[in-house]
Amino acid sequence: MSNAPISDEVALRIGLAARVLPDMEVGLLLNILTRMCGQPITSAKLTKVRVNRFRAVASDELQNASDEDIKNAINLLKGRGFSMEKTPLPEIESFAEGEMPGSIRVACSVESGENIDAHFGSCPVFLIYQVAPDEIRLVDIRTPEKAGPDEDKNAIRAALISDCHVLCTKSIGGPAAAKVVRAGLHPIKVPQGGEARDFLTKLQSVLKGSPPPWLAKVMGETPEQRIRFQQEAAQ
Repeated sequence: MSNAPISDEVALRIGLAARVLPDMEVGLLLNILTRMCGQPITSAKLTKVRVNRFRAVASDELQNASDEDIKNAINLLKGRGFSMEKTPLPEIESFAEGEMPGSIRVACSVESGENIDAHFGSCPVFLIYQVAPDEIRLVDIRTPEKAGPDEDKNAIRAALISDCHVLCTKSIGGPAAAKVVRAGLHPIKVPQGGEARDFLTKLQSVLKGSPPPWLAKVMGETPEQRIRFQQEAAQ
């Protein structure tokens, strides 16, 4: 059985799917899915599970399962037929340009609540934070528009947050990361996810100390100060 961490939603999908398959335990189904999809098991991977492939990989374990059982299980694995109650998004805090001098703007890809728990290319919202060494404020919540058939989804998303300096996301592909960089952001992957403010608090400690040159530039430090940061980083 896989020991890789999975999200609550993925765990629920697997648990529900196991219940509709005869003689199937959750651990056994997780083992089958790991053989099919590799680790970690993610929501995106489950949406790509197909009946024929599932039958081929799990032929021994599905001997007592009907076609209807398997179709129902795969629908549940894909998140169809049930819904999870999402944690409400947080409230936006007041902010005016010019406040919080020396701060940076950070975009976090979010599925629900105030967690960095979504992929850059599929997150329903970006939470936008202003982060100073001594303060953090949620200053905006942005919803990406659906891309048209001839539009670049990742370019649209990068443009939506192009006034930010840093992107924090649970995952992002190479081509999408390149578009984010071209939009002027520094992408940071947080594969384990977690509370956005916990990560931003750690970022604050970097702002208070000797930030790397790219971050010092964002903060408006002088070239002389950035040289000092480079020298300290090399020691």
